Amino acid sequence: MSTYDALLLVSFGGPEGPEDVIPFLENVTRGRNIPRSRLEAVGEHYHLFGGVSPINQQCRDLKAAIEADFAAHGVGVPVYWGNRNWEPYLTDTVRQMKADGIRRAAAFVTSAYSGYSCCRQYLDDIDRARAEVPDAPEIDKLRIYYNHPGFVEPFIEATRAALDELPEDLRDGAHLVFSAHSVPLAQPGQELYTAELNDISALVAERAAPGHPWELVFQSRSGPPSQPWLEPDIGDHLEKLHATGVRAVVNVPVGFVSDHMEVKYDLDVEATGLAARLGLAFRRAATPGTHPRFVSMIRELFQERAAGAPDRPALGALGPRPDACRADHCRRGTA
Repeated sequence: MSTYDALLLVSFGGPEGPEDVIPFLENVTRGRNIPRSRLEAVGEHYHLFGGVSPINQQCRDLKAAIEADFAAHGVGVPVYWGNRNWEPYLTDTVRQMKADGIRRAAAFVTSAYSGYSCCRQYLDDIDRARAEVPDAPEIDKLRIYYNHPGFVEPFIEATRAALDELPEDLRDGAHLVFSAHSVPLAQPGQELYTAELNDISALVAERAAPGHPWELVFQSRSGPPSQPWLEPDIGDHLEKLHATGVRAVVNVPVGFVSDHMEVKYDLDVEATGLAARLGLAFRRAATPGTHPRFVSMIRELFQERAAGAPDRPALGALGPRPDACRADHCRRGTA
């Protein structure tokens, strides 16, 4: 049924032991002249978890879930997995696909949004990997899916569950705090990235907790203080809420597909610790991870692209994203 003979899962990658941490961070920051002291400071976040990022195991789990879902629905193509910044490296995976006779694959990336760091970098890394493999398979990235029902519905369910975990006397007054990775204001595509985040945040708030105040905030910035990044920072916002008398918060990490390090450390350690010091009741909603609806969404995206289906399910105000970005979209030095 398909013009594709494989699905390629593309992710960020992460260290899988203490000795991997600094080499991994060097991969991530290559060309940015980040001081070694800064890498070591960030590396301590990983060492709190034994030097292991959760993201690789999450990708193994997601790959297995996709394979089971494909098999259950008669989609008879193999699923491969390659990372941008750690093993299994994307180039090695493309080389294996070539050896296995794959000619054309669709790529699903573990980033739901538009913009340079969320989309264009993945496209560029796919292009680089293919360039290193003679006669490499064609690889088409599946469309942006931040507003696909399969991404939105798990967040709605998780937000309701997190609200229910709050003390009953605090639940009605709880604020929703939607968070996503900050990016520099000058980064190509950040306006669309921000618009998409506001779109899904409004949608989840309306369907999961009508009447509750909500805000979009940012986290995990890594640039120098002199460089403007998207704000407000989640920590600053929690302090502001506390100062205005808010007593309970549900954090919805709507910018993330799974509980990787920016969730496990920046939210579950730093933000949770700050809330405790402030006396704020704080609950974090789950990310989609391997939620069955999220997994089925991946199959639906694969099938719609393979079939050239005109129907593109999308919730919210912005409508479905196009199958393919313009060649110059969100590149450095472009709008």
